[in-house]
Amino acid sequence: MTSDLILAPEVDARNALQERDVALRVLLPPYPAIGLGRLRVLRVKERNGSTELLCSYEGYERLDT
Repeated sequence: MTSDLILAPEVDARNALQERDVALRVLLPPYPAIGLGRLRVLRVKERNGSTELLCSYEGYERLDT
């Protein structure tokens, strides 16, 4: 089931995993940016009875600093 969550919107993935403990990690670019579009699941990892979701936005816009 977890492979079905790849590229799914993060909200849908959390709803599908509602019976489990879920840890959420967000992949960010190495520069100041704002996320654009939906937050999507890139990787699902099972660990000691919990599930870790690595997510990223569909795009990023660099912020002027």
